[in-house]
Amino acid sequence: MRSPSASDGVTAAWYSRAANELAGHSALHVAWASGVAGDDEVLELLDRLPRERRQPSLVFSVATWLGAPAVPYPAFRTWLLANWAAVEPAARERRTQTNEVGRCAPLVVALARIPGPLALLEVGAAAGLCSIPERYAYRFGDGPVLGTGSPVIACAVDDAALVPQDLPDIRWRLGLDLHPLSAASADDAAWLEALVPLDRPDRRERLRDALATARLDPPRVVAGDALADLAAAAAEAPRELTLVVVSLGTLVYLAPEARAAFPAAVAALGARLVTLEQGGLADATVRPGRFALALDGEAIAEASPHGDRLSAA
Repeated sequence: MRSPSASDGVTAAWYSRAANELAGHSALHVAWASGVAGDDEVLELLDRLPRERRQPSLVFSVATWLGAPAVPYPAFRTWLLANWAAVEPAARERRTQTNEVGRCAPLVVALARIPGPLALLEVGAAAGLCSIPERYAYRFGDGPVLGTGSPVIACAVDDAALVPQDLPDIRWRLGLDLHPLSAASADDAAWLEALVPLDRPDRRERLRDALATARLDPPRVVAGDALADLAAAAAEAPRELTLVVVSLGTLVYLAPEARAAFPAAVAALGARLVTLEQGGLADATVRPGRFALALDGEAIAEASPHGDRLSAA
């Protein structure tokens, strides 16, 4: 018998939407999501999980972490059914904590508009890989490489005015996450890699390079809620620095009331706010369905979700 949530098609519809939303992100995950959407037996298993734990990206990442190969859906289905006893508890415990360092390219574009020196407080920081943007290097469009670090992060731009001339002067940084990860932990690094699709070796290699850079001086990430613990975390920042709160794809995971309260909470700290989020979550100028890079709620550019493209807003 199908479970009630399966019978109303909620999970199937979620995976069907994901098959469209993941296009351009991972052909492998598109195939898996499309397959799951029409698979009653797999949907019944997924419906054992709390709704937030059925998220396609989380389920696929857990499967990858547990050793699922990069195979077409029929073979993935066979693996998933055979290994569900391990997948289910892991999906209940793990969280999507993608530390996509490609998002640092839009971040440095926004930080270039804020007079320094800066104090950086990132919410949803995972292992803090996006809180050290000045340690990487960047190529915007066909321009020269900016910086000398590793990896070199490429970002397509359609407006030269978006391209920063210098990397930010960050003199203090802190990450805030419900479940902090550490770049120095082999287990945490393995989970971060599992969050990147198996058919994206370019992103996996870039993640490994960023982890190697971070291990030289691991950024500090503490346990805390993005809203409830924001003020306490900000209180640690040296007062002579300009405090910048950063959210890179985190606000979507907050409850609606917390998300709505977040910008005002940042403003109450006297801090600047940089967001890379779905349009309408942290800005009022980019239509929903697009991603926006915004500073203090004003869109600077439309962006790809993982930061490899910027277009003038």
